[in-house]
Amino acid sequence: MSEIQILWADDEIDLLKPLQIFLEKKGYRVEMVSNGYDAIEQLKENGKFDVIFLDESMPGLSGLETLPEIKKIRSDVPVVMITKNEAENIMDEAIGSQIADYLIKPVNPHQILLSLKKIIDNKRLVEEKTSSDYQQEFRQLLMEINSGPNLEEWMEIYKKLVNWEIKLGGSKSEQMMDILAMQKKEANSEWSKFVVNNYKDWLDGSAENPPVMSHNLMRNKVFPLLDDDVPTFFVMMDNMRYDQWKIIEPILKERFYLEEEDHFLSILPTTTQYSRNAIFAGLMPSDIQKRFPKKWLNDNEEGGKNLHEEDFFKDQLSRIVRREVKSHYVKVTRHHFGKQLADQMTNFLNNDITVIVYNFIDMLSHARTEMEVLKELAADEAAYRSITRSWFLHSPLWAGLQRIADKNVRVVFTTDHGTIRVSTPSKVVGDKETTTNLRYKVGKNLRYEKGDVLEVRDPSEAGLPRPNISSTFIFAKEDKFFLYPNNYNYYHNYYQDTFQHGGISLEEMICPIGVMRSK
Repeated sequence: MSEIQILWADDEIDLLKPLQIFLEKKGYRVEMVSNGYDAIEQLKENGKFDVIFLDESMPGLSGLETLPEIKKIRSDVPVVMITKNEAENIMDEAIGSQIADYLIKPVNPHQILLSLKKIIDNKRLVEEKTSSDYQQEFRQLLMEINSGPNLEEWMEIYKKLVNWEIKLGGSKSEQMMDILAMQKKEANSEWSKFVVNNYKDWLDGSAENPPVMSHNLMRNKVFPLLDDDVPTFFVMMDNMRYDQWKIIEPILKERFYLEEEDHFLSILPTTTQYSRNAIFAGLMPSDIQKRFPKKWLNDNEEGGKNLHEEDFFKDQLSRIVRREVKSHYVKVTRHHFGKQLADQMTNFLNNDITVIVYNFIDMLSHARTEMEVLKELAADEAAYRSITRSWFLHSPLWAGLQRIADKNVRVVFTTDHGTIRVSTPSKVVGDKETTTNLRYKVGKNLRYEKGDVLEVRDPSEAGLPRPNISSTFIFAKEDKFFLYPNNYNYYHNYYQDTFQHGGISLEEMICPIGVMRSK
């Protein structure tokens, strides 16, 4: 254990000499000062103190008066308040000022050690236990991944992997994180095989228990909720992965209770153009094209590919819910639109269902590819989750949801697809009409590594339009990304470790859906 530095401020400094000697023998370094002013000066000179013990009743500048000055210098440093006074208002004031612990005089060595253990050692002990627990479960997870799991078992495997990823994400054990990354890679390899073997059966209905997928999500999971006349807010976070949902979920639970957590599978390609349009239309893309020939654009056609979601949604409502439903659709693509949404939230309480599409996470993943500063801020999975959580906590969306939290409402929180951090390049050769997406391609006369992809030579079998009579779709498996031979090394370096979507992975295909009610 590296040396822990303690700053102790108390006007009875001479009486504390035995405690100082005791702690130094235990390996702690203790700096003693006799008043609040000196404590502030010491902290300014040496910002590396790990914990501060602060006497509440020092003359001149009391502990409670010193505390906010300390927090101005080091807001993160844990402070233990030591007091002779057990008055409730003093403790309330101290706790309100974010102390880490408090002790009542006279203090003994055991109390001091226990407090230090709670504050300093707790994080280390939790990290060690988490790593130990994962090591114990590693073999069991490995067996589950390689045992030919069915769809529901795959869902549980993925949830376990995400749970460990979040738990170990704050850990300093790089070895454990590397082992988990390898295990997740193995899981995606087996998941890709599973999807290749079952995808067409899920779509044509020949599978014994076909999953809920993009095109039947509304019919199965959302429209049945409209029968009890509770205003429903359907919130779709574009490009939100399951791990990002688990980071946002505790914030939502502060004001809402989780009625149900479930999942569905995004169709392929796992992109907005296909999966989100399928969700709102309640149809596979080939059927959307047939029903709305002027509103569907193929990849190689100019124009916005997701401009008609509201029309698709209202059409699905009229087809599936055979009664009058008052609905409203809002899409937020800019911050000022989000602020307008927050201001208008209570106006939507008269609707049966209000659809809110929020595009922040998708914009974040694309911006990270282009901007060096975001590559630094979202350097890995844990940082990517952290940025998502920080944004949501301060977002107009959360502000708006809090405005309706005390009303009798339901909030359905979901996404259209996820994203994966790609690392393995796969060469593709195509003509100038071939699409540019890194995780799927559609084009004529494509040449590719067959082991790297799910190929669909007849797009109708996958519910996809056929842009050309000889069009083929290919979808990247695992963490692969497609590159053309031209400028191969440049684009390899440029796109490696970026977050992409469109292909086959647990992260892209398994989408969370949480149904929440106001408390």
